[in-house]
Amino acid sequence: MTGSGSAAGPGEPDQDGAAAEWTADDDWTDEALALLRALRAPHRRNRAKQAAFALYCTVLLLLIWGGIPSLGLFLQASMGADYTAHGPALLAAMPSGVAAVGLGVLLLAVRDGLWRGPVVPPRATSDWLLAHPVRPRPVLRPWFWLSCALAAFPGLVVALGGTVALGLTVRTGLPAALGWCLPGALCLPLLGVCAGLLLQHDPRAARWARLLTPYATVLVLGLATQSALAAAGHSVHWLERIELWSGPWGWAGTAALAPTPAAVPGGPLAAALLVLPTALCLLLADRAVGTVSLSLLRERARTAAGVLAALRTVELRAARLAVAGASEGGRRTRVRLPAPRRAWLALYWRDALSLLRTPARIGRAVLLAVPALLCAVPAHDTRGALSWAVTALALLFGYLALAQLLEPARIETDDVRRSSWSPYPFAGLMLRHAVVPAVLGLALAVAGAVAVLLLGGGAAAWLAPLAVPPLVAAGLVNACRGAARRDLLYRSPQPNGGEHRRRDVRRLVRGRPGGGRAAAGRAALGGAARRDGGRTAAGRAVRRGAGRRPAPVGPGQSHRTARPGPPRPLLGSLGAPGPARSRSPPSLSAGCAGCGRGRPEKMRMRKFAHA
Repeated sequence: MTGSGSAAGPGEPDQDGAAAEWTADDDWTDEALALLRALRAPHRRNRAKQAAFALYCTVLLLLIWGGIPSLGLFLQASMGADYTAHGPALLAAMPSGVAAVGLGVLLLAVRDGLWRGPVVPPRATSDWLLAHPVRPRPVLRPWFWLSCALAAFPGLVVALGGTVALGLTVRTGLPAALGWCLPGALCLPLLGVCAGLLLQHDPRAARWARLLTPYATVLVLGLATQSALAAAGHSVHWLERIELWSGPWGWAGTAALAPTPAAVPGGPLAAALLVLPTALCLLLADRAVGTVSLSLLRERARTAAGVLAALRTVELRAARLAVAGASEGGRRTRVRLPAPRRAWLALYWRDALSLLRTPARIGRAVLLAVPALLCAVPAHDTRGALSWAVTALALLFGYLALAQLLEPARIETDDVRRSSWSPYPFAGLMLRHAVVPAVLGLALAVAGAVAVLLLGGGAAAWLAPLAVPPLVAAGLVNACRGAARRDLLYRSPQPNGGEHRRRDVRRLVRGRPGGGRAAAGRAALGGAARRDGGRTAAGRAVRRGAGRRPAPVGPGQSHRTARPGPPRPLLGSLGAPGPARSRSPPSLSAGCAGCGRGRPEKMRMRKFAHA
């Protein structure tokens, strides 16, 4: 597909030594896409059917679990039920709450853009089609707009939920509530998609996103805490006004409050500030789709395929590691600790150093410990089902906080060969890996208990340090549980086929007793062997096995434990070359019966003793 005359191919130097460019005669984009559309028509129809079925199931679930209960609530309100008692708390929590949700949506979109992004074509497109002389923009545009549609759908659902909440608790008109909730619910996800494309296009923006992610996370948690305090009656009005005009996340709250009694001035301006910049960003992103690096697209496509494969096989840790490896930058934190002088301190030194070199894990542990303590306080003061629910939530956040500190133990269990340097048994090694997380968890729990006591909490705050050891033990068990048994999730379509048939044949050939069915089977196999005439090794083996009589069953034995003399292996009867297979000792990578990932302790201790 080169042009006429002396035009060179892509990337080939011409006669003057300069790199030649493709001309209009070399552009086969329209023809290639038309051919691919014709070839992929059956596959595209199947995918369209699958997408339509998925959309149908999603809409059906939303109608069953959202639409019908909402309709029932409105019918009860029309018959005299009063839900306006929750209106003041909802209106008080909306300014900071909407800002927290909007900033969280943008943060999630930015984090998605660091490892995947809105423009991720399939591997066939990125590896083969884009390597040919086609324009990238017509190929990549559909994937960008598909990402926009997938991002806008949850926003539409949230807008409908907000409309129902405002209509029930504030008695706002449903068309007005929906109209004022839509700008923020639709524009914020679309702005997040544009931000993700910017990260794909500009490496400097990706570096700034990695740098600002911890601060944005802290800000989201602070806004959520402020929203909870405002719902409880502790509002800070001047701070809420600043948050409402601090950015797109605040403009959404300003627009949503416009049809309510708690409206603030500038609702139409906030809606315009949301709609116009979003339209401009979408227009610029549509033009910049074709400028994404091809190597980056290939890398992102491989990462997305690996994460999807890990999720399909229920390997959640593999998916997390793939996302973390693609999201992190090339810069690593270098922290040094003085080496210990005693050998038994080496393990704790390694654990502490690994956590210090990944400060994000310590930060996540601290951030998750805050909601754990906040949920523990009402868990002690309330009674009934609410107390149990809040207690479970506090334990969940506490477990997640301590699980961030158990990464050294998980690294050891990912590949047990990494622990070959350790003289300890595997169980003892895992218990020693729990020391540093337990110490750090106790420090966090004590600091949180002191803070709760200073704020007027009761002495029950000292129960938080007591919960640290069992939560660390639970995280350690989860780290050592081994890979998920995926074979238990599926059932063979042939209950009596496959391995069961091979096992029955082996028993028949070896002459094991099995009652009348086994005798009939041996007779049938013997008849087949006679018809074969003993011409093949299999026929001779079956004939010998079928002609044998089962050994008599002695006292205290059953047909299952009785042995018919020396067994005659089927493989040897078939004339397999070489001696019989011997039982070799388990290798160093063999699994442990306890956790599924360990290895024989005797071999490791023997190796350490010889060393």
